[in-house]
Amino acid sequence: MPADISPWRYLSIGDLAFGDGIGERRCMTVLVTGAAGFIGYHLATRLLADGHQVVGFDNFNAYYDVKLKESRAERLSRQNGFTLVRGDLENQEDIDQTFSETPFTHVVHLAAQVGVRYSAKNPRAYVGGNIVGFMNLLEACRAQPPIHVVFASTSSVYGASTARPYKESAAIAHPLSLYAATKQANEGIAHTYAHVFGLAMTGLRFFTVYGPWGRPDMAAYRFVSRILRNEPIDVYNNGDMERDFTYVDDVVEGVVRVMKDIPKPASAWDGSHPDHGASGTAPFRILNVGRGEPVNLMDFITTIELALGIKAKTNLVPMQPGDMSRTWCDTSSMETAVDYRPQVHLTEGIQNYVAWFKDYYGTNP
Repeated sequence: MPADISPWRYLSIGDLAFGDGIGERRCMTVLVTGAAGFIGYHLATRLLADGHQVVGFDNFNAYYDVKLKESRAERLSRQNGFTLVRGDLENQEDIDQTFSETPFTHVVHLAAQVGVRYSAKNPRAYVGGNIVGFMNLLEACRAQPPIHVVFASTSSVYGASTARPYKESAAIAHPLSLYAATKQANEGIAHTYAHVFGLAMTGLRFFTVYGPWGRPDMAAYRFVSRILRNEPIDVYNNGDMERDFTYVDDVVEGVVRVMKDIPKPASAWDGSHPDHGASGTAPFRILNVGRGEPVNLMDFITTIELALGIKAKTNLVPMQPGDMSRTWCDTSSMETAVDYRPQVHLTEGIQNYVAWFKDYYGTNP
């Protein structure tokens, strides 16, 4: 995992101060929702390694292989400082009980019903999991406010926009999937809670995260597993697609840095020319988290072929409903806010992913 190359600034919030080992350090107590998920597992692992207390909250839904989620959770449960809560954010009692048992300094909300294509088949799961669940969490935060709430959004909110690279200041009025629409709604709800109730909130728009322990519905898994089985891979939009692939350790580094950097209302903000990603009048902001280097889908496949030492058989198919043809992250706001830009090149990241895949699934998955 990339090293933290700059000192952790001290943040005085009430009687609490947090540092990175330079001088006094006090432990954070962090609620990570979706801790048995892909990014949640890696974030919880990092926080525990840094000496913090983590409560992982997850409902272990069956959108993809529950055994993978159980494996992640089992590895986390071996570590000191980790507590697992099996609960559902759609059940207010589950989340309220979790808050009543632990005073959290920080909340990182990564739980969600994910998947662009699946949202067209099962829309109710997205409204329940992504909107109702988020509201329940924020109600619990309002009753017992943590220092900072960080929540996952997505690059999919940029939707039909062709103004690339994507900047947080851009309007996001044209989502292409219900998944994207629910994340857009989360951003609006979060701003309201920041404005009305003073909750410090940061939304992170993740760009195509990949890496070890990744989800089976994502491209890296589908391509690697089918190539190893000597089966053809579906290549959408006949290969004319680009994604800003971002390695999971880089994403986690960004999340950890953002957690320490509490948003404040902007000192100067022009409501007649609003910056859609800036704080405005509330302790709120939106930040992109991506590598900033879009990769053509065929080049992504070539990188996997080289890591496996096997040539892929390809099946060119049309664009799928809800998909975006290209994504490209503007990283400047993240660099300004927390002095960080992702470090892991695609070649290294794919090599790491393939090594993990073979270790976990074997060479004949």
